[in-house]
Amino acid sequence: MRYGFYLPTRGPTATRDGVLALAREGERLGLHSAMVADHIVFPVKSESAYPYTVDRKHPGGGDALETFSILGVVAGATERLRLVSSVLVLPYRNPVLTAKMVASLDVLSGGRVTLGVGVGWLKEEFEALDSPDFDKRGAVTDEWIAIFKQLWTRSPASFTGQFYNYADIRCEPFPQQKPHPPIWVGGHSHAALRRTARHGDGWHPVGAIAASPLPPEEMVMHLETLKRLTEAEGRDFGALTISYKAPLYDTGIPDREGARRSFSGGAPEIADDIRSFAAIGVHELIFDFRGESTAQSIERLQRFAAEVMPLVGNSLPERSRKR
Repeated sequence: MRYGFYLPTRGPTATRDGVLALAREGERLGLHSAMVADHIVFPVKSESAYPYTVDRKHPGGGDALETFSILGVVAGATERLRLVSSVLVLPYRNPVLTAKMVASLDVLSGGRVTLGVGVGWLKEEFEALDSPDFDKRGAVTDEWIAIFKQLWTRSPASFTGQFYNYADIRCEPFPQQKPHPPIWVGGHSHAALRRTARHGDGWHPVGAIAASPLPPEEMVMHLETLKRLTEAEGRDFGALTISYKAPLYDTGIPDREGARRSFSGGAPEIADDIRSFAAIGVHELIFDFRGESTAQSIERLQRFAAEVMPLVGNSLPERSRKR
């Protein structure tokens, strides 16, 4: 099993020192990837429902460091960590500029970028950024992915789409990773599964929270659907990376009445959960160790590495050890 962790984007730990301290410690402890969320502006008042808390309210207060800025700083301060957008809201940014930014980051990081992508949920943020129509964000996301893949592999390039066009342009250098950085699709709606099957190199859902429990038995059903959709697209399901995020918002609320939330409790219980998710085909688990201070965040990360990771060790099913 590989493990990832979130870097701070807002609040008192979202400083240069805070971000770099957590990133460097995660790399030292042998975790595989660092995740950075994506927000640019927040409305003072919002009618948009946040999908990952029970009350449907986003826990942020309006502050957020920009995703690529964080990833660039971390790229220069680490050597092995995968750098993952989790997830980049594709309609927020010009697709040609985004393709260039991802390619440049991949070159300068030595080929460590994974592009997690999503369609977004905050309508007011779309409006503030003058992004394409919120109600068409799924189709826009699919088109932006097609543009990325073209610009990362072909030069000169031309494109005629529903939302964007260009002709006879060069957008080099190409990314270091070939054919391009992996694209992980966030979400577990049918549309997200279909997007993964058609365009993705990985599936990157959120689970283990009260608003989105996604226990192993439900994950199995989604994976069966994803396998069927992927094979219908003529693609290899076995080549997909399954990366499961457990942000642990609403930490005091169980998944169901009387039920323990996955990845809660003591180290043996968490290790058992890891084995359960590995057994169904999850390759990477992403945890959120962020606390009220950098010291607290690092202590949580260190405790996981010292108490949980050794219990799992090499006791995973064969399929999980292949990636």
